[in-house]
Amino acid sequence: MRVNLTETMHRVLVTVLLTLLSSNCLAQAQSSNQSTLPQDPAEIMAAAGLLYSPKLKPWHVKVSYQLYDDKGKLISPGSYDYWWASPDTYRSTWKRGDMSFSEWHVAGKYHYLHEGGHITVFERKLSSDLVSPLPSTAELDPEKVRLQKTEEAFGKVKLPCVTVIRNTFLHDQSQVIPMGLFPTYCFDPAYPMLRAYFAFGATSVAYNKIARIQGMYLAQEIDIYEGKRIYLKASVDSVNAISATAEELTPTKDAKPNTTPNRVPVSSGLATGLLVREIKPVYPQDAKSARVQGTVRLRAVIGEDGRVHDLSPIDGPSASLIAAAMIAVSQWQYRPYMLNGAPVEVETTVNVVYQLGL
Repeated sequence: MRVNLTETMHRVLVTVLLTLLSSNCLAQAQSSNQSTLPQDPAEIMAAAGLLYSPKLKPWHVKVSYQLYDDKGKLISPGSYDYWWASPDTYRSTWKRGDMSFSEWHVAGKYHYLHEGGHITVFERKLSSDLVSPLPSTAELDPEKVRLQKTEEAFGKVKLPCVTVIRNTFLHDQSQVIPMGLFPTYCFDPAYPMLRAYFAFGATSVAYNKIARIQGMYLAQEIDIYEGKRIYLKASVDSVNAISATAEELTPTKDAKPNTTPNRVPVSSGLATGLLVREIKPVYPQDAKSARVQGTVRLRAVIGEDGRVHDLSPIDGPSASLIAAAMIAVSQWQYRPYMLNGAPVEVETTVNVVYQLGL
């Protein structure tokens, strides 16, 4: 039996999103007769950007979350606090069990204080998913990317989705891009309100119970998945105004200046040397029949645990070859990259070579 890898990828993502999205929130949104959602994908992203990055007054948000292990078992409840005074003055603090991690960004300088256990990639991701879930204007530069709008059916609900595709991807621009091959943002049917983010080989995020805070959208519930498995569920407890000079925004005396980057770029060769488990990619039959061969290049983020937590295509000879490569590489396992005696997250390029006759 032949397996269509792009269809397999589509089925997996649809299954994930059906799990992610709150049906009652969607039903409520679709009942509205008024729509302010543009039709053009660039206009959708621009409209949403205005509602996720307005000029705010200083504020503080407190979040409760539950962290789960690889088997879906609750590890421990935790809390996340975020204080914001300006684009260059803000603080995040995570607390879970004996673990406490705080980081301050003040006037271009970064300090941190870490006690107890290890903070996971999913907890770190909660910060960006809560306050800045959309790509920046620079990341949407039309010289670098093109935007593809689709309407995806998830059960009885249809969501408008925008996929951000690198301009370097594929020489044949007429090829159909499978849903989720690149980062994809799905919105409420009537408003520029982000409901889900997903990309194959990366974490998927659902945003539910959306509220307006100081004119911006803020999800009151956030679920973070990897594949079909839940890793973090979060809910907003409170949002309140603060002073721009609140004491929480000043690093404590025992906070340390950051000398270790959160993410380190490493070469493809160095990353290959850390590989401990490799799943061989399938050579799709359609590519073989069309005698398509060449190299697929993928951007990979490898977490402190040695797992691939984010994967996106750079370029490749065909969509099916890229899909097959991503399905395989997303399952690879690496030894953690050590810097100054501690594991750090790394970003690298993975090259998967397809050659006929081998």
